[in-house]
Amino acid sequence: MISNDLKVSQQYQHAYSKVSKILGLINRTIEYRHTDILPRLYKSLVRPQLEYCVVAWSPYYKKDVALIERIEKRFTKMIPSVKHFPYETRLQKLNLWSLKDRRIRADLIEVFTIIHGLSSVNFSTFFEYATHNRRPFPQTQQEEIMT
Repeated sequence: MISNDLKVSQQYQHAYSKVSKILGLINRTIEYRHTDILPRLYKSLVRPQLEYCVVAWSPYYKKDVALIERIEKRFTKMIPSVKHFPYETRLQKLNLWSLKDRRIRADLIEVFTIIHGLSSVNFSTFFEYATHNRRPFPQTQQEEIMT
């Protein structure tokens, strides 16, 4: 979903709405809220909806990032044994990565596949080899003194 001004905020709102319904269903129907059960449900039902084609529509506006991250924060508060901890601690205790870290990982995997020719995307479409031997910053103090 892309608007006329090429912003993908509608995609985030659509994903948030869809995932919020799934998370509400889990919240209403699952009574046994253990750290083994709920993360499995989250990983299988919620997170794939948030990460679908994330390489193409990765959020870059703070409001869009906050909207998507709100789901994960809401999910981690559903588990009684960790809900009183800060968000980052809840993620660690549940052995989850933040959605931001997972997007960065997905971007790196995509770059790797392009560089190594494992993707149908041509390397030269996105990347260009440096043709000069200049270094932007001095590597040692001696080089800094010489310049």
